[in-house]
Amino acid sequence: MDINFEYYKVFYFVAKYGNITKAAAALGSNQPNVTRIMKILESQLNCRLFTREARGISLTEKGKHLYSHVEIAYRHLLNAQEEICMQDSQMCGTAKIGVTETALHLFLLHTLHDFKLEYPTIKIKINNNTTPEIIKHLINGKLDFAVITTPFETPKTISNIKALEFKEILVGGTQYTALCKKPLKLEDIKKYPWIGLGRESATYKFYKDFFIAHRVDLEPDMEVATSDLMLPLIEDNLGIGFVPEKLALPLLKEKKLVQIHLRNEIPKRSIQIVSDKGRGKSLAADTFYRFLISKIKQS
Repeated sequence: MDINFEYYKVFYFVAKYGNITKAAAALGSNQPNVTRIMKILESQLNCRLFTREARGISLTEKGKHLYSHVEIAYRHLLNAQEEICMQDSQMCGTAKIGVTETALHLFLLHTLHDFKLEYPTIKIKINNNTTPEIIKHLINGKLDFAVITTPFETPKTISNIKALEFKEILVGGTQYTALCKKPLKLEDIKKYPWIGLGRESATYKFYKDFFIAHRVDLEPDMEVATSDLMLPLIEDNLGIGFVPEKLALPLLKEKKLVQIHLRNEIPKRSIQIVSDKGRGKSLAADTFYRFLISKIKQS
């Protein structure tokens, strides 16, 4: 099927803005011409891509399917264009990565700082989400690679490299100081409000499996979206929770938190760099990826 690729560019802008007039303005064209091209594209594909609504237009199911591919292709072309451009003989371009909150604070922030010092003209776009959501975006081609927290499951096409291991500890606000006298049994935690990450997170699955393995049925009394939100809630004595030891240490030293010891050892977790073996990275993303790998080897 021989379709003018310019039609896909027009389709991209119409789908992006959901409005033919706005798309025409962005393309430097006019509404009748954009409408004509969309009708030609629908005719050549033999399907309807848009439906008209009071406030504009929306994509049909086939339109959404086409856009999911065109969006990725268009972004790749823009990245290639950026990479060809050189500014003061320095590399440019954009790396799109997915990062979990824990991975960001325990690993990426420091290395990101070093990378930007060495490659100041490379742009970084960070998608901050849960591990399962990030993996989904990676498989769909919306990310160049990701830095995520275990546990996770991926298809064989995904490669992973361990960045570092970390351990989590159970902490509470000063109201829970009495719990520090002796190690608790896991079932004792049920007596106190537990703050944890939401069901869609890898952390939720990790602790759910951990409790089940020890025959304890426990659900969070308060669910939060990110680990960053947990510490202020715990500090305000709204409950106890498991947090990375490195993130809790400053508050423990300031005596704003107390560590609650358990009889059962919590397994260590890890932060991993994952990428799709079957999909090439942009030059900027590959440079960032190799930089992170080199940092891991040096540590």
